[in-house]
Amino acid sequence: MHVQKSISRLCLAFSTLWLLTVSHRPVEAWRHRERRPNILFAIADDQSFPHASAYGSRMFRTPAFDSVAASGVLFRNAFAAAPQCSPSRAAILTGRNIWELAEAGTHSSLFPARYRLFTDALEESGYAVGYTGKGWGPGNWKDAGRTRNPAGHEYNEARLKVRPSTGVHATDYVANFRSFLARREAGRPFFFWYGGEEPHRDYEAGSGWRAGIRTDSSEIPGFLPDHPVVREDLADYAFEIGWFDRQLGEMIRMLKESGEWENTIVIVTADNGMAYPYAKANLQSFGTHVPLAICGPGVRMLQGGTDALVSLADIAPTVLEMIGLSPFPDMSAVSMRPLLSGGMRAGMNALHRFIVTGRERHTHARPDNLGYPARSLFDGRYLFIRNFKPDRWPAGDPPPSAKEAGPMPKGMKPIVEGYEDVDESPVKSMLIRERDRFPLPFALAYARRPAAQLYDIREDPYCLHDLAASKRHRSLMRRLSASLDSTLRRQGDPRVTGNGDVFDSYPRFGNMRPFPGFRAQGVYNR
Repeated sequence: MHVQKSISRLCLAFSTLWLLTVSHRPVEAWRHRERRPNILFAIADDQSFPHASAYGSRMFRTPAFDSVAASGVLFRNAFAAAPQCSPSRAAILTGRNIWELAEAGTHSSLFPARYRLFTDALEESGYAVGYTGKGWGPGNWKDAGRTRNPAGHEYNEARLKVRPSTGVHATDYVANFRSFLARREAGRPFFFWYGGEEPHRDYEAGSGWRAGIRTDSSEIPGFLPDHPVVREDLADYAFEIGWFDRQLGEMIRMLKESGEWENTIVIVTADNGMAYPYAKANLQSFGTHVPLAICGPGVRMLQGGTDALVSLADIAPTVLEMIGLSPFPDMSAVSMRPLLSGGMRAGMNALHRFIVTGRERHTHARPDNLGYPARSLFDGRYLFIRNFKPDRWPAGDPPPSAKEAGPMPKGMKPIVEGYEDVDESPVKSMLIRERDRFPLPFALAYARRPAAQLYDIREDPYCLHDLAASKRHRSLMRRLSASLDSTLRRQGDPRVTGNGDVFDSYPRFGNMRPFPGFRAQGVYNR
C-alpha cells in the first residue's frame, strides 16, 4: 500500500513536471491560451516630427501612417530615448534609458545579453517573432552572447528587382513580411518588426523633385537656410519617407486580406530625428522628437490625438501589458496602456511629468574615440540640456592636420570635412562651405556649446534661442536641473554617479577615422 502510494506520488510529480515543461515551450504555449493580438511594429530610420501628413504637412505624404492615426491614437509629444539609431532601438527593446544599458547606450557597440528584451518575452510566451530591414543596429549582438538580432529572427532574403531610386534600400520589406506570415504556424500570434532603412542617408539627388515633391519654405526647419541645396535635399528626404509609408500600406493591405487586421496592434514611429545638421545626434527637438501612431485591439480611437508626453522606451512595457504579460521589474519606462485604452485622461502630463533623453558617443568623431555626453529634460514646454563636456565639439572635431592624424592605417579613409557626428550630405557640405553666408545655422550645428542650455519649445520649436543665460529663467533652470539630476541618480547614470567616462571606453564596431589617439575598431579603450 505504501509502495503504491509512493509510485502514485512519483507519477503525479513527473506528470506535473512534464506539463510545466510543455507550458514553457515557446512553440506550444500559444495553443493553450485564448487568442492574443498580433503586433506589427514599423520603425523608420531618421524621421523627425512633424514629417507626416497626419500632423498637417503638405510636403510629407504618409497615407498609411495617417490611417493608423485615424484608427487609434496620434501622439504629438513622442520622443526617442536617444538621437541615434542603436541606443534608441536598445531603449525600445528593453524599456530602459540609455544610461542603464552600458555598451548598448552608445552607438555601434555591443548589446549585452544580460538585458532582457520584450521580444524575448513574446517569443517565450508563444509568439512568432521576426523582422525585416533594420532590426537593432548598427552594432554587435553576436559577441555579446545573443543568438539572434534583438528585434527577432531575420527575414531579409527577398530583394527588389527594381528600386525607385538609388537611395532606397534593396530589401523587399513586403515580400519578406509575406514570407514570415507564410512560415508562421496557422493561428499562432506574431510580432513583426518592419525596420525600414529609409529615410536614412544617402538619398539620390533629385529623386524627390522627379516624383513631384516641392519644398514649401514654411516646411524648411528654422535651423536650416532657405537654399536650393536644402530644398532639393528635403524633397529627397520626403521621397524616402513616402517609400517607407508605401511599404507599410502594403503590409496593412496584406493583413486585411488575410483577416488578421482586426486582431493586430500597429505601432508606427521612427528611431530618431532627420539626418541633418542640428537634428540627428543632437538632443535639440529635431533630434529626438519623432512621429508615433498606434491602433488595434485594446486601443480606443482618440479623435484629435494626444499631447501626452511619451518616450519610445514606453513601447516595451506597453506591448507586454497589451498581450497580458507583466512589464519587467527593472524597466524604468511606463506602459501607455491606460492612455491607449481610454482609461486615462489624454492631457500632456498624463503619463510623465517630463521626458528625459540622453546622448553618448555617436560615431568616431574626436581624438581617442571620445563622445559628446549630454542629457535633457522636457516638461512639455521647456527643454533643458546639460552638456557634460562643453570643451568638446558637439558635432565632432574639425579635420585634424596630417601631423596630428599621424600614419594612416591601411583601409582607413582620410577626414575631409570633419564634424563626423553629422551624416555626410549636400546640406552638411553647403553649411561648411558657406559658413560666412549662414553664420547662425553653421554655429548651431557645429560650434561648441555651454554646459547648460534652455529652450522654450512652444515659442521656439527649432531651438534657435538659448535662454540659459536669462536672469528671468534662473529659478526655472534650477528646478529643471534638479529634476534631471534626481532622475539620473535614481536610475544610476554613471555621468552623475562619478564613473561617466566608462561610456568612452566601450568598443565601436563601425568605421574608425584617422583622429589622433585611440582608434582600434571593436576594442575596449582602457
